[in-house]
Amino acid sequence: MAKSTGQFSTFTAGLLAVIISYSSSIAIVLQAAKAAGATEAQIGSWMLALGVGIGISSIIPSLLTRTPVLMAWSTPGAALLATSLMQYNYAQSIAVFMFASLLMTLVGLSGLFYQFSRWIPAHLAAAMLAGILVHFGMGLFIAAEESWSLVLLMLISYFTVRHFSPRLAVVITLLIGVGFLFFQDSLSFSHLRWGLTAPIWQTPEWNLGALIGVGIPLFLVTLSSQNLPGVAVMQTYGYQPPMSPIIAGSGLMGVILAPFGGFAYNLAAITAALCMSPESHPEPAQRYKAAIYAGLIYLLCGVFGATLISFFLALPHALIAAISGIALIGTISQSFATAFNESSHRESALFTFLATASGISLFNIGSAFWGLVIGLIVHHLLQLKKTS
Repeated sequence: MAKSTGQFSTFTAGLLAVIISYSSSIAIVLQAAKAAGATEAQIGSWMLALGVGIGISSIIPSLLTRTPVLMAWSTPGAALLATSLMQYNYAQSIAVFMFASLLMTLVGLSGLFYQFSRWIPAHLAAAMLAGILVHFGMGLFIAAEESWSLVLLMLISYFTVRHFSPRLAVVITLLIGVGFLFFQDSLSFSHLRWGLTAPIWQTPEWNLGALIGVGIPLFLVTLSSQNLPGVAVMQTYGYQPPMSPIIAGSGLMGVILAPFGGFAYNLAAITAALCMSPESHPEPAQRYKAAIYAGLIYLLCGVFGATLISFFLALPHALIAAISGIALIGTISQSFATAFNESSHRESALFTFLATASGISLFNIGSAFWGLVIGLIVHHLLQLKKTS
């Protein structure tokens, strides 16, 4: 009886991790795909590539290491793409995904995972991320112009539910928003597609400006705001699998699946904690099964990705903007806290944030890259002034 109860709890943990992942960030992925110029069929291929890639890269290392290794797509990376890809075509966007994943593969294979991350000061990486995400936070309130009652209800729901169950706050807020629109007869699911998702290949088109302006920031954001917190969560729960091959494997998965829309794969953090906690299984050695269950569910969601996308495409813009902003509130808050925590770092962090948030494009290179470059210059100039 105890064994069956443990199996059920690990399955439940894996299922909940997937539900939270999709409900909290699929809207952001959808915006990224639209910015890249993807058609509805290509967006379905994105979801297939993401589901299959996350599933495989979660199941295999979890089985080999007997550790709950849960992967995810890069939500901050998707936010970056949503604000940076409009000036490039779809084939150039695919090349960006492949390039960023190749960089991640090289970092994993070289064994310089931790060392490389230290080359970019944490406050500048956080300021760049804040500059990327701030538009989503503002979008939450801009959506109120379209439907103030919907946004107000979702905000009230979010803060109410977060008080009792922080992990489910975004999920329940999304459901309440959908329910509100449904009872207002503002939703139509007549075009909802049921069926398997077809992979759609896109040959990459290499554009130097896109690779530098979007590819490098995508790599850095995924490394600093996804993989490093993912490692920290694993260590918090006492798990220390060999990280270099896992990081290299996630990058290689991205290289392989980028032509189908797999933009970035990385260690999960918040959802991974669900699979590693005692609620998943009382025995730490058995919790890897939760990550395996999650991987299997990701595979299933990927296969039916077109159905998921047709559902979200039926949702009005105000709901998508509101749930995207709400889902990123915690990340935006943490980014600002890290960026401006120390007074000696605030000036360089501010320059990084302002340049990134400005959306400038110089020499066909996007603002996230320039924000980081400007911040690094200011940071080192201030360091020189201190030592002189």
